[in-house]
Amino acid sequence: MEKKQFINCSGKLIDISEPIVMGILNVTPDSFYDGGKNNTLVNALKKTEKIIEEGGKIVDIGAFSTRPNSQIITHEQERNRLFPILEVVKKEFPNQIISIDTFRAKIAKEAVLSFGVDIINDISSGMFDNQMFDVVTDLNVPYIMMHLQGNLDTMHNSYFYFNIVHDIILFFSEKVNLLRRRGVNDIILDPGFGFSKNLIQNYELLKNLKQFDIFEELLLVGISRKSMIYKALDIESKGALNGTTVLNTLALQAGANILRVHDVKEAVETIELLKYLK
Repeated sequence: MEKKQFINCSGKLIDISEPIVMGILNVTPDSFYDGGKNNTLVNALKKTEKIIEEGGKIVDIGAFSTRPNSQIITHEQERNRLFPILEVVKKEFPNQIISIDTFRAKIAKEAVLSFGVDIINDISSGMFDNQMFDVVTDLNVPYIMMHLQGNLDTMHNSYFYFNIVHDIILFFSEKVNLLRRRGVNDIILDPGFGFSKNLIQNYELLKNLKQFDIFEELLLVGISRKSMIYKALDIESKGALNGTTVLNTLALQAGANILRVHDVKEAVETIELLKYLK
């Protein structure tokens, strides 16, 4: 069973026969690494331009921080943070593929219909908003669904798994089958590093990432500067770029198709260098 080579973004076929990079644009005051850096129109445009110049194929924009102990904001707060920036980014970079990082169905729907957002990136796989699968079905846009357990208050806790890889595969199998029956064409799986997993479980998941080849869906890996790096090395997130590159390399060798990162240039270079090992 082979993975797809393309995803359809608003009628544009995006080639993913080789791995690509998704650059993170957090427009939040409290994200764990870059909170407060890009939550103005000027800075958001500068960051978007930097992502594009460094080779990012997708810009992932989020206004709701999901770091441990982050503030839970209302629908209106998320909307007010996000939509003015979406508007200017789409105006300045009309051909850029944009994904929206939200678990709220109404936010996702309005972002697609009003601003032409191309991809929905949902950390909860529809669990935090039971209308999300309806929105994804109706709009038929590419949908990134991530594995986690619990709710907004508990999703960063450690959880018991009988077999972490097997359990996550079962989680995705159920949701993929449901979306397929609804006619959703482009599904991207995110194993959810750092969510509902302790340090050892994160590395067990990474070590066995190749097992997700059982799906024909594309695989996104988001390890960038996360605690599985900086806690393991007893450093801060600002010093975790080297560790990010190491783990991204392993993820690519295990079949990752999309790297979701804060540091686009380094991720693009990693992909380019690994081509010489084929």
